[in-house]
Amino acid sequence: MKRQQAFSLLAPLLGACVLGDCGGNPAANGQASANPPPAAAAQAAAPPATSTGGFDGQRAYQHVADLVAIGPRTAGTEGGRRAQEYIVRQLQSFGCPVEQAAFRSQTPIGTVEMKNIIVKIPGQSPDILLFSTHYDTKRMANFVGADDGGSSTGVMLELARSVCARRNALTVWITFFDGEEAFNEEWVDPDNTYGSRELAARMALSGELGRVRAMVLADLVGNHNLRLKRESNSTPWLTELVWSTAARLGYGQTFVSETTTALDDHLPFLRRNVAAVDIIDLDNPLHADGYWHTPSDTLDKVSPRSLAIVGHVLLETLPQLENKFRPAANR
Repeated sequence: MKRQQAFSLLAPLLGACVLGDCGGNPAANGQASANPPPAAAAQAAAPPATSTGGFDGQRAYQHVADLVAIGPRTAGTEGGRRAQEYIVRQLQSFGCPVEQAAFRSQTPIGTVEMKNIIVKIPGQSPDILLFSTHYDTKRMANFVGADDGGSSTGVMLELARSVCARRNALTVWITFFDGEEAFNEEWVDPDNTYGSRELAARMALSGELGRVRAMVLADLVGNHNLRLKRESNSTPWLTELVWSTAARLGYGQTFVSETTTALDDHLPFLRRNVAAVDIIDLDNPLHADGYWHTPSDTLDKVSPRSLAIVGHVLLETLPQLENKFRPAANR
């Protein structure tokens, strides 16, 4: 998983179930359940969607619950495949145009089949705004990744529901990366960010990368005490745009002015000169709550309210990026 620089990773618990179907039951038909999960009663309720620009934090939370029910979702496993099917079915039910980009990666455990899931929403301009997350979970026994992989996937699914029905000035891609997590205990290149590196390379070859005006990455956004620091590798102007949007919406205590450093799926795009920002709270899961990369990263660690805040900020960031990059004649 992404990590803070100069901090040694916690030792994961590796188990025999890692490479197979490691427990948990998927949602019966791959659709979000109509009723909230039992754990929802203990969560801080999401504000109504009418107060968050139409973003429904409770729906996002339900997606997290359904993914957690699948169990571990490590790249190349049956759990990972079931997560892919769930994400694709949800996106199709929203009317989103969905592409499934399968690829193979050489990893420390051998060749692994992976798949990026990409929503491509045409806009009035071919210029691309890229919103991204990863859906895979760390390779360890009994790790269901409610916050790490689940929370941001729930946010991006709910974002897609809104954006796929929206008339967009720019082309919008929403990407769900596979293989963000390292297969070994330590995060050591190139054992990480398989999906984002694959997409960045494919887009560079096709010429599409030159059309990407901004990449907004979300990861670990579900903590009850969510404090999102400005990530120091991220592009300064894009970070400022997102954080100033959050402040304007009244979320200054969540999107805070402190800084942190993380290695994550934005790096393959930054290395190819694409403006990118990582929205991530690794400090609380790593230090305060201590569930990062442990089997304790369970559904009770995720707050529907936190998901709603992040989703609202992403929805409000989109038109600001459109205004910044749409052709002058169309403003």
